[in-house]
Formats: sequence, structure tokens, C-alpha cells
Amino acid sequence: MSHDSSSLKARAQALLEQAGITLGGNRPTDLVVHDERTYPRVFAHGSLGLGEAYMEGWWDVGDLPAFFARVLGSHVDDSLRTLDTLVAHLKARFLNLQRGDHAWDVGRQHYDLGNDLFEAMLGKRMVYSCGYWANASNLDDAQEAKLDLICRKLRLRPGQRLLDIGCGWGEALKYAAERYGVSGVGVTISKEQAEYARELCKGLPIEIRLQDYRDLDERFDAILSVGMFEHVGGKNYRTWFEVARRCLHPEGLAVLHSIGSNEQPGRPDPWIEKYIFPNSVIPAMSQVATALEGLFVVEDWHNFGTDYDRTLTAWLANFNAAWPQLAGRYDERFRRMWQFYLGCSAGIFRSRRDQLWQLTLSPRGVAGGLRVPR
Repeated sequence: MSHDSSSLKARAQALLEQAGITLGGNRPTDLVVHDERTYPRVFAHGSLGLGEAYMEGWWDVGDLPAFFARVLGSHVDDSLRTLDTLVAHLKARFLNLQRGDHAWDVGRQHYDLGNDLFEAMLGKRMVYSCGYWANASNLDDAQEAKLDLICRKLRLRPGQRLLDIGCGWGEALKYAAERYGVSGVGVTISKEQAEYARELCKGLPIEIRLQDYRDLDERFDAILSVGMFEHVGGKNYRTWFEVARRCLHPEGLAVLHSIGSNEQPGRPDPWIEKYIFPNSVIPAMSQVATALEGLFVVEDWHNFGTDYDRTLTAWLANFNAAWPQLAGRYDERFRRMWQFYLGCSAGIFRSRRDQLWQLTLSPRGVAGGLRVPR
């Protein structure tokens, strides 16, 4: 090992010790390095280097979510604030990455990967967002509980018309139509999702459109949006709330379900940006609060972020179990990329660095107040 590499290894060891992690140890959270190039890669490129080195098979850890929860919980990553992070931060702050044609990037790169992957990973329902584990002990129950929670928060009644902004594979609309007797419209920018959702909602009073949400201008009794706000981008939050307000009946309710951050605005992770979600950014509380000023009353702001840890851990277990069937279509590098993505994400929520919010909104405030269900 070169002198440079050995001094970097010593630095890595000292950093990891702050998080209670040993290099080459035998606990599930200890880091085993197979290739010494890992050290310069990580110190040069931070999380991007760490993720890429993992994809190359240069290092392993027994329990990825627990490893990341330790690293993030002890803020070791703050010592790795590299140029990459700064560049990604500046891009998010000053370029409107979600403008025009770029708005469709995430659909092409992520959601059009192949439904086989998501069907294997997500369980009974194709719901690619945080489950609600208050009274659930498995993923399928947690996802159904989440869909029901949203319908109850919206006070859905038979005959109402529901809008789903970023409807995914159509599961929320299907659930609301079947259990609560509503009709609805869903918009998505993923061609694969739209086709799947149309098939899923066949025979129900549901219309699925391949459409940018900004083009919507019609009235609905209730609006929901689950896991799409993370792709809207800070420069467009105000527009999002304006569209929701324009489309919502004055007596109606909206539920916004989104990952959120208690940090300052606009620091997307460079690895996630490159490999998983191009142009995505986690909203900060300050941005959301400012964007809805004068448009909505926040009846409720519900945080169940640690439920995302359980959801992601369940997805990771499903993915690993299904890998033999998926291996024909995806290579080993993809397998490690996906494990890193799910494992790292679970650790982020376990360490409480990111949150999961559901905001219940009314245009003018519900007369007499709103008791929001849990």
C-alpha cells in the first residue's frame, strides 16, 4: 500500500471510529474493504465515491441500513463535504433542473426501468412510497394503511372527484375508487406507469393522463399527491401549490405526502442524483411553508419518518429474495447499486436526518376546525 493510501486509511479509520464502526471488524456494521482504491475514491468524491466503490464491489458491510444510520447519526459525512457535494448543491440552488424537457428525465431514468423490478420489490400493491406502520406488521398491510389514512384525511365520500398529482402506478386512485366510491384523474410523466395504471384501474371511473401537472386547470373535490413533490424542485414549489389551489374546490381538502428535510434547502446527494433520481431534491420545511403562504391553511403537518426505515428495509428484503429471477435482466453492478440505494435510504430515516411528511391542507381553513385522523 502506498504511503498516501495508508494515511487515507488511517484517516478513514479515525472517522469511522467516531461512528462506532471498525475497519475490517466482524460486526454487521463494520466495514470490510476489498480494494485499497476505496480510500482515495471516497476522500476525493464523498458519498458519490462511496457509492461507486460499493457498486464496483470494493467494500462490503453486513447491514447497510445500520451502517448508514451510524455514519449519519454521528455526522461523519460532514467531514466529507467535498467539491461534488458543493457542485450538486449549487446546481440545485441556481439551475431550474426541472424545467421543460428535464421534467421528464426522472420518468425515463428511474420509473421506466422495468415493472418486473418494482413488482418484485414493492409487494402486493405497486406503491412506491412510505408505508404507515402504526398498526401494521408487514409491508402490504402498511401500504394499505397508508392509502386508507390518506382517504380518511381527505374525508372522501361517494360521488366525489379526486385528483392524484403524480399518480404512479395508480394504486391510490384504485383504492379510493373501490373503497370510498370516488371517481378520479391521475397525472404522471412516466409512460410505463401510465400504461400500468390504466390497466390496473380498468372498469373503474378513473382517467390516467400522461401530462405535466402544471397544465391542469379543472375543479376537484379533493387532491392527493404521494411521493412526487421530491421531483418538483425548489423553484417550482410555489407553482405546485398554485396549481393545487386552482384545481381544488373551496371546501375541499388536499393531502401532500413527501420526504422532507430539517436541514437548509437544496443539497441533493450527488450519488442519488447521478444513479437513482436525476433532478430530485428533498424539500426543506422553510421552502414548503413559504410556497403555500396565502394559498392554503395547514390543518395538519404529520411526520412519520421512521416508518420509511421499515418500508425501505422491507423493500430491500424483497429485492434480495427476488434477485435470482431478476438476475437475467440486471447485472451485478445494478444489484449492488440498488442495495446501496435502499440501504443508504433506510439509514437516512433511521438516523432521523430526513423525515416523511403528510400535510393536510384546506384553501380557507375548515370552519370549526379539522380533527385529522392518525
